[in-house]
Amino acid sequence: MSDLLLDLGGNKAARSVMSTIGIPVPPQLSRARGPWEERPLEGRTILVGGSGHLHATIAPALARAGAAVGPDDHVERGPYRDASEAFARPIAGIEDGGHGIVFDGTALATVADLRQLYDVFHPHVRALRRNGRVVVLGRHPSAASSPEGAAVASALDGFVRSLAKELGRKGSTANLVHVDADAEDRLEPVLRFLLSDRSVYVDGQPLHVTATCAGDLPAFSPRILSGRVVLVTGAAQGIGRATARRLALEGAKVVVLDRPAEASAIADLARELDGVPLPVDITDADAPQVIAERMEELGGLYAVIHNAGVTRDKTLGRMDEPRWDLLMDVNLGAILRIQAALEAGPLQDGGRVVLLSSIAGLAGNPGQTNYAASKAAVAGLTRALGPVLAPRGIGVCAIAPGFIETRMTAAIPFGTREAGRRLSNLSQGGLPADVAEVLTFLASPYALGLTGGVLRVCGGSLIGA
Repeated sequence: MSDLLLDLGGNKAARSVMSTIGIPVPPQLSRARGPWEERPLEGRTILVGGSGHLHATIAPALARAGAAVGPDDHVERGPYRDASEAFARPIAGIEDGGHGIVFDGTALATVADLRQLYDVFHPHVRALRRNGRVVVLGRHPSAASSPEGAAVASALDGFVRSLAKELGRKGSTANLVHVDADAEDRLEPVLRFLLSDRSVYVDGQPLHVTATCAGDLPAFSPRILSGRVVLVTGAAQGIGRATARRLALEGAKVVVLDRPAEASAIADLARELDGVPLPVDITDADAPQVIAERMEELGGLYAVIHNAGVTRDKTLGRMDEPRWDLLMDVNLGAILRIQAALEAGPLQDGGRVVLLSSIAGLAGNPGQTNYAASKAAVAGLTRALGPVLAPRGIGVCAIAPGFIETRMTAAIPFGTREAGRRLSNLSQGGLPADVAEVLTFLASPYALGLTGGVLRVCGGSLIGA
């Protein structure tokens, strides 16, 4: 469904009138197209500050991604000079702003150290270009050696969330990445993703890069999913359909699963993607066995995206038993049964499991006690399953989408729909393609350092913040 304010904001004259009379003008977001690029930051200037421990990792990572890097006056220039020479990338000036800012806060340990945030960002943040990206790096508070250190590490979360709200009107985002000391070699793809237009609807969020999951991070390779079988449930429409298409761009053999009633739609999509249609009702008693056997026939399963889900809204006092029971079976019971069958058979070591939670499960919604409970359970399952599968090198992540422009949200009453769009840093709903970008990254080998966590894809929504 069209967003009138966003459409008007694309017209210069209309934008001027809207600003004059006080109507919020949603920013025009820059979105990437096509498969992953070898140098996603080509032509962009990234400013780097902070006296942390990661500059030897950041410098070559940004150079390989194609960025021109401008370290501030307090950053040791050696790693950046070496990287610029090795990858023929210039060291940029930082006077005129840039496309992104990376702050290395991994050495912050005292209250006085927090002054670095002001010293780095104050001179440059207003010059950050539209659709810019800010990434703040730090250690997880649980790794601190003192209460003061834990408090200082925790301060980065509040700083990033607030900065993201300040930047949203320009379509810019800010995110926090906690990097464990033994997982620094897994940071690069996360950094590349967050600094690119692929992360357009991820804003104000913390991620945690760990060495929990066994395995080695692969070097960048075009179409990294070539020859790998990826199962997407609920793929006939919306987020599932967009994700299937996005995975196919990276070379995946996509298994397009949905209800038999959607057989025609999934057959058409599978044909378009050179994928495999799989019409199955995931609540059927034999569904786990049918799915597992089909994955075995295809040579094994690299990744599964548990996207299928339903809503059956009603206030709790008016909710009948079928509404509760059906939703719980689709949104949670079926996932548990299918996941168990996949783990016991076709799911390959070194693979990926991605689940769909929701900000409704994190924040709650009136009339959605059943839905919110199921999505909170999915988040809990993700956190519990991550350590269990980590020894096999299987990463487990979940995303919690916010207001996404789908057929389901188009049916929401006008006032509620407008609130859902505007109550975010970016003042607009996301697109299924925005969620598909995140799901594709999390379902790839590049997300090795991410497991057991839930990432909100919500544009910095105030709901559940």
